[in-house]
Amino acid sequence: MTRLPDPETFLSGEHGEVGGRRGALRRAADSALDRWLGASGALRAIDAAAERVPVRDVLVASIYRPPGAALAAALPELTSTRHRVRLALGSTGAASLPETVAHGLERGKFENLNALVDTSAEWLLVVDDDVVLPPRFLDRMICLAERFELALAQPAQSLGSHAAWRVARRRPRSILRETRFVEIGPVTLFRRDAAQELLPFPPLRYGWGLDLAWAATASERGWRLGIADALAVRHETATVGSAYSADAAIEEAREFLSTRPYLSSAAAQETLVTHRRLPA
Repeated sequence: MTRLPDPETFLSGEHGEVGGRRGALRRAADSALDRWLGASGALRAIDAAAERVPVRDVLVASIYRPPGAALAAALPELTSTRHRVRLALGSTGAASLPETVAHGLERGKFENLNALVDTSAEWLLVVDDDVVLPPRFLDRMICLAERFELALAQPAQSLGSHAAWRVARRRPRSILRETRFVEIGPVTLFRRDAAQELLPFPPLRYGWGLDLAWAATASERGWRLGIADALAVRHETATVGSAYSADAAIEEAREFLSTRPYLSSAAAQETLVTHRRLPA
């Protein structure tokens, strides 16, 4: 009989919910960090570097719940780019947004994504339907991923976001941190070779622990992973796991991780290198 892993080895240990006075203080701190990014010239440097990145083929995929208003608001940011973007959207109900290629999807996020994505693009960006993106997000994100030679990357989450992993929250005076871990959401960027290795996604309804399995694969393959603090996204509407049973998600993760290597949650919280400027 296969022994199931202890949840303490794969859970972050934090619920990540931010609200009330603490949420207001954190949002004020986010505004201060945004001002620092503008005043420091960090974003100007990223934009200048982004102009030198060759035009890339990018597949942007998302599963949304109708009417998908938040995703609709994010789409202009994802398509106002110098890169060649193809959208592949999937709906859990009726198709209410353009570029919806599948609707009536009833499985988990990653099983549903398998119906939308392929590995032909140079970059695959998976976006949740309830995230707010910063300006020039796609150009800047691909620039940072390429300049730091990342196979898997994510933007940091704002201090005011509901984020289960402490390592994913933005840090001050940082452009990007190299880490051992990149989350399954709300925004994940895959280089083509990583997508070819990790797709199709396994048949998981909730997906807890999948990112820890990705981290083990990344370590084995020698991939670099990173979290972009300069491009923090806001994930402030729904709390983590609010739409489903946490107990069911934990049991699914135990079964899934019992048959494969994975990075421990303690190691996932580590920052390897903090970059305060772009590489020369």
